Amino acid sequence: MDSDYAIIGGGIVGLAVAWGLLRRGLTVTVLDGDDGSFRASRGNFGLVWVQSKGMKQPRYARWSQSSARLWAEFAAELEQNTGDAVPLEQNGGYDLHFSEDTLQATVEKYEILKAELDGDYPYDVLGHNALRKEEPHIGPKVVGAILHHQDGHANPLKLLLALARDVRRRGGRVLTGKTVTEVTQPDGFELACADGTRVRAAKVVLAAGLGAARLGPQMGFKAPIRPQRGQVLITEKLPKLINRPSLIARQVDEGGIQIGATNEEVGHNDGVTQSGLSGLAAEAIAAYPALARAQLVRSWGALRVLSPDGLPIYQRSAEMPGASLVTCHSGITLAAAHAMLLPDWLEGTAAAPDLEVFSESRFAIS
Repeated sequence: MDSDYAIIGGGIVGLAVAWGLLRRGLTVTVLDGDDGSFRASRGNFGLVWVQSKGMKQPRYARWSQSSARLWAEFAAELEQNTGDAVPLEQNGGYDLHFSEDTLQATVEKYEILKAELDGDYPYDVLGHNALRKEEPHIGPKVVGAILHHQDGHANPLKLLLALARDVRRRGGRVLTGKTVTEVTQPDGFELACADGTRVRAAKVVLAAGLGAARLGPQMGFKAPIRPQRGQVLITEKLPKLINRPSLIARQVDEGGIQIGATNEEVGHNDGVTQSGLSGLAAEAIAAYPALARAQLVRSWGALRVLSPDGLPIYQRSAEMPGASLVTCHSGITLAAAHAMLLPDWLEGTAAAPDLEVFSESRFAIS
């Protein structure tokens, strides 16, 4: 047997799970796809976000909160082990509103969720004047915001690099350019790759993002996931302009401002469009008028991984005992939970989180 676990997928989700398993003394082989693979890890918005999560499923809000609370410890351990900082700010984040009606409607929904979370949902509602004291560059069209105190943001590229480095430092084997084509279970698991590589492991975690839709059914999973395109803009490096992130824009640790993102159902097309980018720019300028003078230096489109209800899927295979599916939309927010809590679920320890609500049984056809 090559290792205790084979992880199919070397993005944020797969590497976080691999890191957590290695941290527990298990052996791990990660199989990462080729450069042409669709990679949500390269196109995300970098938010460590609780606000608005779990509006219809409070367990998702609690799971996101658990991860957000662990994030600082997670980032510190990565930095200590690798010397690579994973910049993180958790000073709250905004849901900006251009209408009093939408602001009030959102607050009403938040109050319902807050009650379901036994009051553990710390937020404040800021009118325009109060918001302007916090964000001097906010525009007059923004009538107010919801400031949620459990929100923040990180540098996703530096997270990915630190995870990859520490997985290798801990003895993990990372095989790149490997597209897994078949998974069989003759005695343990055997994974066959398109280039002829074969890997054997006692257990398998399918964390291949959109690739799970192809591999999942042969491993006993429904894997009902679909792509959703998000387009993003990046400005030149600027002096401090935005103090806290929002879903419209955030100023990254290096000074540039990330603007995004669209939500488009366009299949596997990860390109950019003039209309999509123009819409993002217009909304960002409405929120922060000073951005009208900023130079844009980069744009891209990337595909998110979405289940039918937008929640994560954590599923053990009944057909292939020892195989698990791990897939989610919020890989950055949940990275700390995947690294520090999910290995207990995979190993079935007494400390395992209860993730039954995220199983595929919720998609059963009656």
